[in-house]
Amino acid sequence: MITHFSKLTLQTVSIQGVQQVYADRLGFTVLSKTDREITFKVTPHVSLSFVEASEPISPAHFAFQVPYSRFYESAKRIHESGLLIAKWADGHEIDEEDGRLNLYFRDGDGNLLEIIAHDYVEEDVLVPYTPLNILYLREVGCPVESVPSFREWLKTNLGMKTLSDREIFNFVISGTAYIVANWRERPWIPIAMKALPPKMQVTFGTPDLSFLQGIQKKLENGNIPFESSESELSFYLEGYLFSVQYTPNFSSDIPRKLKIPLSVEEK
Repeated sequence: MITHFSKLTLQTVSIQGVQQVYADRLGFTVLSKTDREITFKVTPHVSLSFVEASEPISPAHFAFQVPYSRFYESAKRIHESGLLIAKWADGHEIDEEDGRLNLYFRDGDGNLLEIIAHDYVEEDVLVPYTPLNILYLREVGCPVESVPSFREWLKTNLGMKTLSDREIFNFVISGTAYIVANWRERPWIPIAMKALPPKMQVTFGTPDLSFLQGIQKKLENGNIPFESSESELSFYLEGYLFSVQYTPNFSSDIPRKLKIPLSVEEK
């Protein structure tokens, strides 16, 4: 099964600007940097890359899971960073509902970032990383023309699941990775930002090589073009570049230990 997001690659209009936001203000470690690309270490299992583009870019939405007990510590760091905090219509910034806390903020490219915490997530499984206390990359938003079609493709070909099936907004889940399937006409909350499809590469991780090989067979049977190596395969879906990568250092039982919904692999 897919256990986590291992990498997210986005576009930027300024490598220097990205470094100022993520390294200087948020305290992320720079793993590598060239004139056209910069990569940050989000956790030992997750990296975040930005590739400089010479064209207009659409902002993305993604969310980091942080420990519930340290959420306000993480929120304080964001406030102190000077980055733009996204407020709800009534002016509040931190939203709380049924054991969930979250805060939205924006980087220099207009990407809508989020820190989110849930009281059911076990806090002693993964070590919090960066000054934001990130446990893992939880969500990546994918605006699409048809949520049901996109959702069913992910479920059929990648073994992802849903708690419920909806028409205009759906979490499609595998392990700690939540794809936010969002109808393009539904804006991202809380600032009603137009959900334009960003150019990005979303890389999933799996510790199971046979699972990776199974996905390849499904793509072959569906006549879906892909590129592959011994440890990774990549394909396009709805204009997004998706990859599934063999990541043996992220144990398959971590999502279960974290008590993530739908994290038990079916036999």
